[in-house]
Amino acid sequence: MELSAYQVFKTVVQGATALDKDALHIYVGLGVMFGTALLSGRPLRSPLPWCAVLAAACLGEALDFRDDMRSFGAWHWQGSLHDLWNTLFWPSAILLLARLGVLERLARGRG
Repeated sequence: MELSAYQVFKTVVQGATALDKDALHIYVGLGVMFGTALLSGRPLRSPLPWCAVLAAACLGEALDFRDDMRSFGAWHWQGSLHDLWNTLFWPSAILLLARLGVLERLARGRG
């Protein structure tokens, strides 16, 4: 069974960072969110950075789905849900806190 280029890439990144798969999902989610906010000039309260995380997570899981079907003949959907949870949890929390004004109050020192 030959790994797809995507699976090879994930394996290389995991080996190079010495992080487990769950941690990488968390870091990717936060990196995409903050990177999108920075590059787009949009604040974290904007839905755009969160939507970019959702799109990246869905793309990754679509590639995993393709590889699961090719390798195993079935989709490991529980793993995909787990990965989506890990990728979207902190960006979702940050979006909610930003939209409620909590992050702004914390930045001003008025927690």
